[in-house]
Parts: sequence; C-alpha cells; structure tokens
Amino acid sequence: MNPIPTSEQRPLIDRLTRVCGGAYTPEQRRKFFISGPQWAAAYEGQALFHAPTRSPVGFEEVIRHYGELGIGHWATHDTDVIPADVLMTGEQDAIVERIDMALRNNGVACSMVTTETFHHAVFAGGPAAESPHVREYAAARLANTVNIGHRLGARYAVYWPGSLGYQIQGAVEETQTLRWYADGLNAACEADIATAAKLGRPTLKHCLEAKPFEPQAEILLPTSDAMLSFIASGLLTHPEMVGLNPEYLHELMWGCAPRAALARAILAGKLWHFDINDGYRLKHDVDIAVGLVNPLDWLNVLVLLRSHGYNGPFNLDYKPPRTTSNYGVFAVSFPTAVDRFISLWEMAGEVLEDPVLREATDALKAGGVVTNSKDVREITEANKELLTLHELIGHRLFQILLGLHKGRSYSL
Repeated sequence: MNPIPTSEQRPLIDRLTRVCGGAYTPEQRRKFFISGPQWAAAYEGQALFHAPTRSPVGFEEVIRHYGELGIGHWATHDTDVIPADVLMTGEQDAIVERIDMALRNNGVACSMVTTETFHHAVFAGGPAAESPHVREYAAARLANTVNIGHRLGARYAVYWPGSLGYQIQGAVEETQTLRWYADGLNAACEADIATAAKLGRPTLKHCLEAKPFEPQAEILLPTSDAMLSFIASGLLTHPEMVGLNPEYLHELMWGCAPRAALARAILAGKLWHFDINDGYRLKHDVDIAVGLVNPLDWLNVLVLLRSHGYNGPFNLDYKPPRTTSNYGVFAVSFPTAVDRFISLWEMAGEVLEDPVLREATDALKAGGVVTNSKDVREITEANKELLTLHELIGHRLFQILLGLHKGRSYSL
C-alpha cells in the first residue's frame, strides 16, 4: 500500500463519507431540538494524561459550522467564551454582543448556558466552599450566567456540581455544604425571576446534571436520583424552577440503566434537558458520540422518550476523539453524530408502530385466563407461556435496529 499524501487525505475522508451514505440534510437536522455545545466542538483533545491534538476554535467558527450543518442550537459555559478575568465587566458585554451577532448571522439559537464552577482555582474547595467569599463569588457568577442567558435568548441553565464533594474524609460537613449549594441555586433563581420580569421573558429552566465520580473522590450529588431528593429536600426556595439534565453516560458510568433513570425523572416531572453521548459502564467519562457503543440501548431510551412526549433539548455533550482532526470535527464527527441520533429516533417511531411488538406487549398486559385470582398455581400456569414474549420483544428490537423487519437479510 502506498502512503497517502497530505493533499489527498481530506478528499479521501470526504469521498468515504459520501460512500457511507445515510446523511440527512441541514434542513432535516434542524427539525430536531439538537444543541451543539461550544466545549464539545472546541475540545482540543487534552486530558489528565493527554496533550492537545487539535488547535483552538473560537465561538464564531463553531457557530458558523453548526449553522452550516443544520445544528440549530448552541450552548456554552460562561468561561468557554468569556475569560474569567473579564466576567461581569464591560468587556463581557462586548463579547456577548459578538456571540449574539454570530448566532443571528448563522440562524442558530442559544438554547442553554451554564456556569463553570469546577475548573478555576477559586473553586479548589468546590462551588460551596467554607469561605463565604468563594460562595459569594459563586452566587455572583451564577446570577451573571443567568443574565447572559437572557441576553442571548436561552431557555435553559444547567449546573454540574462535579466538584461539590471532597477528596479527604471529614474535610467537609456534608449537610452544611448541601445547604450552601442550595443557597447558590436560590440566588440564581432569584436573579432569574428579577431579570425575566425586567425583560418580559419567561424564567429559565434550571437543570441539575449528576455525575457519579470525577473529579472529586466523593461527590455529594452523584446521581439523578440524589438530585431529585435534593430538589424535594426543602432547601430550595423555588423547587418548581429546578429540574434535571441527566447525561446518558453519567447514568451508565455507575452501573445504572439510563432508561430507568430517565423514567424516574419523567415520573417526577423533572426531565427537562438531556445530554446525549455514549460510553461504557463502570469506566471514566469517555464522552463518545451517541450510538457508537450502545445502539440497542439508545434505541430503547428513545422509545421511552418518544412514548412520553419528551420535547426538550438533546445536547451533544461528547468529545470528538483525539484522533479526529480539526477538519474532521465538522466534516465527520458532528454530522455523523447528529445523523445517528436522527436514525435512532426514527427507528424508535417504528418500534412504537410495530404490529409484532404491539401484539406482544398487549398480550403481556392482558395476561392469561384466570378463574381464581387468589390461586397462585393457576396464575402462574396462566402466564408462564406469555412471559416468553419478553425475549421475543428483545429480538424484534434487534431486528428493527438492523432493518431486518424490512426484509434485509444476510447469506453465507
């Protein structure tokens, strides 16, 4: 095999991408509430053990590419686009104006804003540290992000308390730390109410995002279930304003079934925002693009969401691999991630309309014929054959995933 000259590599990528087929048009992609985060597209490949492999990308370029691809919404942390040293200054106002112009020029809307309360050294003790000065600064940052969100037309604010915890046992008193964290959220909600009233806009939906581990050794709100308990704890002055932003991989990491976690959030009326990606159980946060690891599980997740009428954002919270070039981020990574999601969403619709699955699930719900509802042996015998349908349902889902229900077949 001959080496591929540099000048021929991008054309090769483009040609093989076209050969793959199955791509949706930008207009088709815009029909879905999909948001592209600034941090995902601008990720340079760096990590604890990894040096960057890509050059920096600014928000104007990211937003332009999203507009071209048909990703209709954009999301950001405050410090993804505004240096920490100029937050809450006139220079911030100028940057926000540039962001707003870039969004308008490219037909992209800002869907969500979030505050970085984990990276900067000021948060070494977390966003609810013992120092009242740190907590006061954190509250000001949260209120400032709410203001930025309103200026950009956002509808959601997301909070990731991944540094709310400790490395050393006994270093913090957990109940007090949770109270302090609630104070920060309360300040954000109060600022939101005041700003929304002033601007004549609805208040934002404030969404908590759980993660079971990393970066702290012990995290105080590690799962979506823990956050549901926190919202209902009585510590929040406006619990009706606070819901969840589960992330698929964050739920998978600790061994949970993401679909089950989402179901519990749906029952609580708190599933407002959803970060979509993929990865592996009991591993660290690899943030692989949706459908590349667990496509059958993803199909089932989207069946659940479609059947319950979920209409919130699907946020592409993943990291293009370090092996993907700057060019490949927008030529391959983002369009294929969106297209896999749309394909799985369409398959979920087929699942909901499939006559085999409908008859099987209806039969299970009907149960067998029983004359004595207190006779355990009769009940067991009446249903034991029907329960075989559980495995048949799994097989049918596999067929739909591979297109076998449409006559696709393989020959040896």
